[in-house]
Amino acid sequence: MELVYKYFAVFVLGIVAVYFITPLIIKLAKKWNFVDNPCARKIHKEAVPLMGGVAVFIGFFILTVFVIVINLHALNLRLLGYLAGAVLIVVVGLIDDRKGMQPIPKMIGQLLSCLLFIFSNDVLGTMGPIWISLPIILIWMIGLMNAFNFLDNMDGVLAGMSGILGLGFYAISFLSKTPAIEPLTNIIGLMSMAFAGSVLGFLPFNFNPAKIFLGDAGSMFIGYFLSTMGILSGNLMSTSKGNHIWLLIPVLLLSFAIFDITLVSYTRRRDGRRISQGGKDHSTHRIGNATGSTKVTAVFVYIINIILVLATILVLQMDSEILLIFSTLLFAIVFIFLGKKLDKIPVVITKNQLKVTECKE
Repeated sequence: MELVYKYFAVFVLGIVAVYFITPLIIKLAKKWNFVDNPCARKIHKEAVPLMGGVAVFIGFFILTVFVIVINLHALNLRLLGYLAGAVLIVVVGLIDDRKGMQPIPKMIGQLLSCLLFIFSNDVLGTMGPIWISLPIILIWMIGLMNAFNFLDNMDGVLAGMSGILGLGFYAISFLSKTPAIEPLTNIIGLMSMAFAGSVLGFLPFNFNPAKIFLGDAGSMFIGYFLSTMGILSGNLMSTSKGNHIWLLIPVLLLSFAIFDITLVSYTRRRDGRRISQGGKDHSTHRIGNATGSTKVTAVFVYIINIILVLATILVLQMDSEILLIFSTLLFAIVFIFLGKKLDKIPVVITKNQLKVTECKE
């Protein structure tokens, strides 16, 4: 029971800490001219401070160090490697936000952060030989970092949905807890609550009309956190239940982000446009064009991700592999259907998708 209160306290402290840190970050961003200027592919009409990801990361980092390192005395190579990977991806994002980065250097930064996590946390053994597991994990992590980077395209969407998903990973850690894996589930649960509190503490400043953006530093850190939690949770589930099918749990939970990057990649390649260039053709833009409201779009995305969290909880409560497979397939079918409907909604195709311009992703 004491640990339950600790989870709640970490969540609340994350909200409070980032809520009070963010105004200071806004002032610094304006002072240093660290802002996102409007251009053809963007919705905002005035320059908006970046560095929101810094506020989120500071809240998460402080709580992680205080609760896990100081309180639980769990400082080890795994946690150091994990935090080193997180710091690196935030730095890469900040450089991209400030100066812009070409896709290859940005990918190298993402790759290095992934390798720091992978080899410090010994996660390669679950899916077989290293020549199979390493490419799968790298595709998962880099793919999700870019998926969440892509989803940071409308006020409040990514901050809100990532907070919901953070709570989802806490639920996974809580429901999968057994005496044999309790120490690791406790750490995953506390980190998930620290993350969820941090992004939700940032949300009031990022909800439409946004006073500050996450920037690439924030969106890629969110992708790093959620992808690594997916790996750790999937490994826990498959090990404790003795079946690799439970690796589908994080796939189910994070399926909306997978859906969005798949939709964007497919439609851009089909239409002969650059996949890596930003635009107004994401699922969120299409939903926004249909509803005519950024706020309604954000809430719609929140509801989808709440449903995914509830479905994940139901599967875990029922402890049914058949239900897990059925739920994953069902949501895949639903997203295919939704993608076909959204594909019919007209979108603005910006010039940067057709040729190189100064407007970056």
